[in-house]
Amino acid sequence: MRRKIPSTAALSAFETAARHQSFTKAADELAVTQSAICRQIGSLEEFLGVKLFRRDRRGVSLTEAGVVYSRKVASRLDDVERDTLELMAKGGHGGSLELAVVPTFATKWLLPRIPDFIGEYPDVTVNLTVRTRPFLFDDTDFDAAIHAGAAIWPGTEGTFLMRERLIAVCSPKLLAPRTRLATADWRRYPLLQQSTRPYAWRDWFASHNMQVEGDMSGPRFELFSMLAEAAIHGIGIALIPRLLIEDELQRGVLIQAAAHEHLSNQAYYLIYPERKADNAALKVFRDWITTQAEQYRKPMGLE
Repeated sequence: MRRKIPSTAALSAFETAARHQSFTKAADELAVTQSAICRQIGSLEEFLGVKLFRRDRRGVSLTEAGVVYSRKVASRLDDVERDTLELMAKGGHGGSLELAVVPTFATKWLLPRIPDFIGEYPDVTVNLTVRTRPFLFDDTDFDAAIHAGAAIWPGTEGTFLMRERLIAVCSPKLLAPRTRLATADWRRYPLLQQSTRPYAWRDWFASHNMQVEGDMSGPRFELFSMLAEAAIHGIGIALIPRLLIEDELQRGVLIQAAAHEHLSNQAYYLIYPERKADNAALKVFRDWITTQAEQYRKPMGLE
């Protein structure tokens, strides 16, 4: 059965004209005549049975339907261009993996190890995109995700990577001349909050048999990297997994405000749709990251 799809030439002409809001500029970009652009868009409108542009003496502008359609067409053409460039670059070999990641884990733990993966699997390209909250794989082009939370989402499989050990950190200047806080001192300092984990401080204090008034109050930040920067600049005390701030601790720009460390119930997982389980690029990445995570978590006690 023949697909009901317009020609790629018509779609390309429409996307370019929609982006420029001009048939003339579209013709210049595509190195064709303006009349050719007009014909392509006219044929597309006839095919769809919908007007995509308003035409008047001042030029052209998208209709409401044109705005919606242009966004979808641009996205699909971007996908085709990406896949084409990837195939050309790989010469038909290897593959790619579209991976959604929590940002600070990606920058602090995953990316420093990616050169090892590239060395082992030079024909596999891993593309990283930030996602901080759960999503539906069917609504995206992702092959897999690394996130902190539940082991699996509906319709997915998951691979455990590691738990996290939460520590309270701040700028050394905030506590100077002291290097540790006594129990009675906590209420005197702002507690920096992670917006997706509103009970993090309460759980941390409870694991230390403490109660601190106002443990859910304080400036809120979405990312651990933002929490770390806020703490470095003396805004308050942050609660951050040690694995995400090893460099800052080593450089001395952050210190532990208390010796207590809490092995959180939160864990990092690689998750992927069940239908993607046999994806070749995903399989080699899953095997690689499972080994990397095991080598890291065992000596760190993050089982």
